[in-house]
Amino acid sequence: MSGLDPQFRSRHKSQYNLACRVSGEELGRAPSPDAEVRDADFIHASLQGDLKAFGSLVARYERKAFWIAFHVLGRVEESRDVVQEAFVRVHRSLDRFDFSRNFYTWLYRIVTNLAIDQLRKLRSDRSVQIDGIEVEFEGPDQESPAAALEEREMRDDVRRVLADVPARFRTVLALRDLHGISCREIAPILGLTHATVRWRLHKARQLFRERWERVSRDTSPTLESAKFDASDSLPGRDSLGRLGGRA
Repeated sequence: MSGLDPQFRSRHKSQYNLACRVSGEELGRAPSPDAEVRDADFIHASLQGDLKAFGSLVARYERKAFWIAFHVLGRVEESRDVVQEAFVRVHRSLDRFDFSRNFYTWLYRIVTNLAIDQLRKLRSDRSVQIDGIEVEFEGPDQESPAAALEEREMRDDVRRVLADVPARFRTVLALRDLHGISCREIAPILGLTHATVRWRLHKARQLFRERWERVSRDTSPTLESAKFDASDSLPGRDSLGRLGGRA
């Protein structure tokens, strides 16, 4: 993709590949908890001293939390640290949890705030790039090599262009269009009003579109054919699987 600096592309790919390994190997080892058991049930059990119940909450959300942190930071080690610290804080504050709210919204807000704080420590927003986005594809069980290649190219193109969007807009865009979290749920996660989230999402899509069209002029037909309006979600949205988020 000719619109991005070659050194950035190499660093970007390296961190993304490492993040995929961490997500699949380290964070995927614990068995997934029974989907029939509600978060509130695990929380009640945890408050009674059941460490296994809290471990089930961690197993249910740690992978998603890692990718949310990684979308902000673009660094694997820092994202690991953020997730670990987030669950430590959750455990310490579990007795103050408001059961009228969603647990995942509370967790994701802690993760996002910690990641943003870490981002400020690392470098200014202007110089930071997000080095990866986990995008999963949903399609036929058996697809042709050509179709698989096109999907991989689309995945890489989306995350590379998104990396160039400023962090405060990129975070909203990733939460909404990649994680499938609604604007009303994003608002408390980021500590913003619903109207502000909707405006940032519109602006983020506009910024993404401008960058997408700029780099598409000198690259493959895959990009050239994926035109979209500022009101649309990311290009190739029909083939981009949500990351287990809730719409």
